Amino acid sequence: MDAIFSCLLLLATLFLSLSLIFRVNKRNLGSPKLPPGKTGWPLVGESIVLTMAGPEKFIKDRMRKYSPEVFQTSLLGEKMAVFCGAKGNKFLFSNENTLLTSWWPLSLKKVLLFPSFVDDPIKEVGELSRGFLHDILKPEALKHYIPVMDSMARQHLDEEWTPHGEVKVFLVSKKYTFGLACELFMSINNPDHIARLANPFTLITSGIFSVPIDLPGTAYNRAIKGGKMVRNEILMIIRERRKELLENKETTYHDMLSRMLLVTHENGEFMNEMEIYHNIMGLLVASYETTSAAVTFVMNYLAELPHIYDGVFKEQMEIAKSKGPGELLNWEDIEKMKYSWNVAREALRLMPPALGAFREATTDFTYAGFTIPKGWKTFWTVNSTHKNPKYFPNPEKFDPSRFEGSGPAPFTFVPFGGGPRMCPGKEYARLEVLVFMHNVVTRFKLEKAIANEKMIFRSSLTPMNGVPVRIHPHEN
Repeated sequence: MDAIFSCLLLLATLFLSLSLIFRVNKRNLGSPKLPPGKTGWPLVGESIVLTMAGPEKFIKDRMRKYSPEVFQTSLLGEKMAVFCGAKGNKFLFSNENTLLTSWWPLSLKKVLLFPSFVDDPIKEVGELSRGFLHDILKPEALKHYIPVMDSMARQHLDEEWTPHGEVKVFLVSKKYTFGLACELFMSINNPDHIARLANPFTLITSGIFSVPIDLPGTAYNRAIKGGKMVRNEILMIIRERRKELLENKETTYHDMLSRMLLVTHENGEFMNEMEIYHNIMGLLVASYETTSAAVTFVMNYLAELPHIYDGVFKEQMEIAKSKGPGELLNWEDIEKMKYSWNVAREALRLMPPALGAFREATTDFTYAGFTIPKGWKTFWTVNSTHKNPKYFPNPEKFDPSRFEGSGPAPFTFVPFGGGPRMCPGKEYARLEVLVFMHNVVTRFKLEKAIANEKMIFRSSLTPMNGVPVRIHPHEN
């Protein structure tokens, strides 16, 4: 009996030893080497840490601690590989539609899209949207919008700036950029109608990238309610406009909505309501949050740095003096605003309104010696290059000359992304920012009311006090 027991014990020990050897070899030889990092708490991951620390510190700390090329984390309930530096940006931009595909967080999809779209693939709609948006947002298509932008900027300053000695730029710029978007995209210029669309956007932008916990009182729950309100309003506008077109009553509109209603697929079918809504909603979200933030941060530096303001003022006054009384800006005027655009780009480098974008790995692939498994999400971020001294010496200094000549090295300045999925609204944002700069500096001298105002992170970089500035009208 003892001999049998000893034999069984020996076999068990041998089996256990072989099993351990097999596991070690499998781990060393066959298991993927994942990027270094940590995933934080269940469900929420490191989303709260990102919000509390701010994206710039969050990225910089992990690049230093784990890897300057790629690290892993968990955000918005997903395992994620964060790609860093110009090489990381180039890799993701260059492998779109081969190793990677577009991915939207559940919080964003459920807030913005139709309920039936949340669990279904949206690639087909997304691809149609991007192709169409690139066509209607390219420079030659936007040229005739410049006088409208100029006229509305003048009206906005008359109503929101001139009567006051001080304005909160972030608040009034949202009103301007969103009102302009409603006019150009849907020919809506009634203040009450604009307000019915604008008010829910506050709820949307506050919870669009929150942890997707749909409970009463959460930012995510409020964002879903705001999204439903906007969706119903836009659908009503689309249906009314389509009815007018079918009845041949629509003869005066020249906005983007009318163009969307007339565009067809390769099979000759018109875009459906969901596709049109998807396009319009994307444009409005960008106008409400990122474009208004871009305008705000440019004004922030013009108020903070007198020598920068003086350079912009000189350039813009030369353009103003070349115009006749009441004559509006045109494309040729925009092309003369080279220094002003360098100033705007430097503001976007230091205070980028958008942080980056997500993708999903469609297959296992290797980068920098690490394996990114299929199904993992990836994230490229402006915060790994925009203030990196490797790419921008003395990165905290505001220096528009960085953009003279050939400008920054490729894939280092990426406020609009890059590759096939570069933001289609880049040119629209450029025109809007430059037109607004022209109108402000030719009418006012700016002075910051709060020095060193703190920036906080919500869904994007947000000035805590709204960038209050004192405005001093120029003497005629």
